[in-house]
Formats: sequence, structure tokens, C-alpha cells
Amino acid sequence: DNSYTLSFLLVFFVLILFRPAFSINILSSRESLTISSNKTLVSPGNVFELGFFRTTSSSRWYLGIWYKKLSDRTYVWVANRDNPLSNSNGTLKISNMNLVLLDHSDKSVWSTNLTRGNERSPVVAELLANGNLVMRDSNNNDASGFLWQSFDYPTDTLLPEMKLGYDLKKGLNRFLTSWRNSDDPSSGEISYKLDTQTGMPEFYLLQTGVQVHRSGPWNGVRFSGIPGDQELSYMVYNFTENTEEVAYTFRMTDNSIYSRLKVSSEGFLERLTWTPNSTTWNLFWYLPLENQCDMYMICGRYAYCDVNTSPLCNCIQGFIPWNKQQWDQRDSSGGCKRRTRLSCSGDGFTRMKNMKLPETTMATVDRSIGVKECEKRCLSDCNCTAFAKADIRNGGTGCVIWTGRLDDMRNYAANGQDLYVRLAADDLV
Repeated sequence: DNSYTLSFLLVFFVLILFRPAFSINILSSRESLTISSNKTLVSPGNVFELGFFRTTSSSRWYLGIWYKKLSDRTYVWVANRDNPLSNSNGTLKISNMNLVLLDHSDKSVWSTNLTRGNERSPVVAELLANGNLVMRDSNNNDASGFLWQSFDYPTDTLLPEMKLGYDLKKGLNRFLTSWRNSDDPSSGEISYKLDTQTGMPEFYLLQTGVQVHRSGPWNGVRFSGIPGDQELSYMVYNFTENTEEVAYTFRMTDNSIYSRLKVSSEGFLERLTWTPNSTTWNLFWYLPLENQCDMYMICGRYAYCDVNTSPLCNCIQGFIPWNKQQWDQRDSSGGCKRRTRLSCSGDGFTRMKNMKLPETTMATVDRSIGVKECEKRCLSDCNCTAFAKADIRNGGTGCVIWTGRLDDMRNYAANGQDLYVRLAADDLV
């Protein structure tokens, strides 16, 4: 019966035309992605896409992850940033329980590099809704069962739910490294990383390994040197310090807003947001600001930077320029020195408000005592030069004590912290 066949074909065509757009987010050990096939993995929720790309002026190819729906192509992760494919022959596949990227001669240019024992089940690679590319056993999609994840190997971007800092169990320090320039994803000169050699962990923006900006220690709400991250209603920040990890992370409470931290090749740490009606990324804040008080050690020791004074650098109360002649010529690198030596007994404190706390290399932290006890402890230690609360929440708890010099300080109009600097009795007036 022809009409029956015809209507069957019609239904068949309608089904084909209107079948739901089917995007895969899992690569099995039987599949591969190639540059020529133009296939990609798309995360559930359609926010992220993993595939091959090349930058505008280059014939080199990279495997990367970008935002799928944005008009403005924004890459958040690059696998082979320092090992590009030289032409458009490239294959991503699972081989030997690893995810590998092969070039035109089947040589591996990038791999997840896991050495593991006999696996019982096949592994798969999966692009998760948050943009994390993970390798896992095909029958275990619990986060604890991830064998490898791209979130452990950041490029220049920190996404929500990614962690910046140390995973002590894996022995990993996750830090950001800029692109070489806006058109070249290879490792650039700017990085943002956590330093845990200090009394309180702090982040440093580095240029070719040299400190450019310091975040200040975490005070329970924010880093004391990044007041720009005020409490945004759609973002929650967290800094965790325990035996398993020392790491910063943030997450969004509104999924229609995208936000990321990025280290730019121009030397800035940037917070960028994209709202549903945006056409470009909005630069919410960036560091360091041109007004100079953000630059690391701009004022030398025992001095603080104030954008509202001219010159910017000021000695702490009770201190005088180390080299008056240099200081008068606006060279403040020598910093300041005490006017009166400490006598160890009879000393007191001057309270400096809204401060970025000094570098904590020479500081000790005790979270179990309050501010009164902290002051007593500082006075009883002749080497103690200053103290502050470790955590400003709920009126403030914990105690940071500095012994030795006070470096890299500035004040803010708001959102800084109280710092108590020890002075000889004569300088307290």
C-alpha cells in the first residue's frame, strides 16, 4: 500500500528533522576526536565545549575547552599549550588507560600520563557540567573515583568549583599561568600562585618568578589585599586550610551568570563576569591597579602606601625614613626605621585601621586565642613587632604575630583590617 509507505516515510523524515539535538559529553575507549571530523564534547547544560582550535594568526592546533554559547570565543583550558600540533592532523583518544593526543605521525604530544595497575573496567573521558574534563572508570562516576581531572592542571583561568592552591594528598600545587599573548596559548611570564612557606598562606602575582602583587592573608571573608571581591550576591568564596588541602575556590549561586578569574598576558589578575544579556565580558575588578599601592613592596619596610597622600609612601607612626635624602626624592625603597628603640617593657601599640596586613613570612598564627591574649603574647615576646586578628568574622578571632620587619603594607578606604604595631612608650603620643 503506497499511501501507508508514504505516511511512514513522512513520519520518518519528521523524526529526523526534529530529533533532539544530541550532544555527547563522554568519550569511550572505542571513540576518538579528530580535527578533521569537527566533533566535540559538550558539557551537560551546554555551557562548555571541548575540541580542537587554532588561534587567528596560527596554523598550530590545540585541544581546549571554551564556553559554547558565547559570541566571543573564550578559552578556559588548553591541554597541549606548550606542545601544539603543527598541522590539522590530530587525534584525541583513550589508549592504555590514558587520554592521549596524537599528532600526524601518531606521536603523543600530550597525555594524562597516569601509571596505574590492572584496571578491571574500561575508562572513559567525560566533560562535566562545570567544565572539568575527567577520566574515570566507566562504571564509577563518583568524584572520588576520578583518575585524572583537568581542574588539577589549570591554564590561565579559574572557573567556579576549581581550586587554586595545594592538594596535599596528591602533592599538587594548582596555579594559573598566563598565555604568552592574546593569540598564543603557550605558557607566558605571568603566574598566580599560593605560597604556603609563609605564616599564613598568601597568593602572589609573579612576573618571570618575581613578586608583583601579594593578596594579603585570608581573613575569613576575603584576602586582605583584594577588597574588590566584596560579597557579591551570586558568588560564594571559600578558603580551606587543613591537612588535606590549602586552597581557594568560589562558586556561583546563580547559574545564569558566568564568572572566572584570569591571569592576563599583560600582567593582571582579572575577575570577569558575563550576565545573560551581555555581549562581552565585564571586567569586574583587576589587580594591580595603576595607582601603585598595589605593587609589591612599593614603599619598603615599616612603611605603608596611601593613595590619598603625596607622596604615596608614609612611615608608620613612630618611624622615620631610613634615608631621608632618598625619601625626599621620592625613592622610598629604603623604607623606614624606628625613631625610638623598643625597651621590651613599657612598650605599647598604635592601631592602624583598614590595612592590608603585612607579609606573613615572619609571622606565627594561633587560632585558639583572642585579641586580648594576642596583645599579651606580643608584649611578652621582645621580638614581636605587630599583631592582628587572624579571622575577622564574628567580631574577630585568632591571633597573628609578626616578629621582624613589616613589609608590603597599604591602607584602604574600607574593608581593610586593624593592625597593631608595637612602639616604644615615647612614640605612642
